Amino acid sequence: MDAISLTDKLTQITDCWSPRIVAQLNDTQFKLARIEGDFVWHSHADTDEAFFVVKGQFEMEYRDRTITVHEGDLVVVPKGVEHRPRAVKECHIMLVERAGTVNTGEAGGDLTASNDEWI
Repeated sequence: MDAISLTDKLTQITDCWSPRIVAQLNDTQFKLARIEGDFVWHSHADTDEAFFVVKGQFEMEYRDRTITVHEGDLVVVPKGVEHRPRAVKECHIMLVERAGTVNTGEAGGDLTASNDEWI
């Protein structure tokens, strides 16, 4: 029931594209991540996914368009929508998603992160 410093928690994350859980509310997890470069195209068939920019900015690519998500912005990707985040420079984000959601969806690959790591 203590306050969680997102800034302090982000200093504990060294690898890009490796989300770490900082809190859980019922079956929803709050994860922090550093991102840089291109992620993989993927979707989540059974759950929505939210991205909140703590620091920096990134682009969210969809098959039909690309949006820029700035510091302080929130974007929700509906379930089943194929997307790919990419950041030209390092960006710090908070993900809000159902517990057990695999970061790469069904795509898999080298950027698939462990799903149960807390910081």
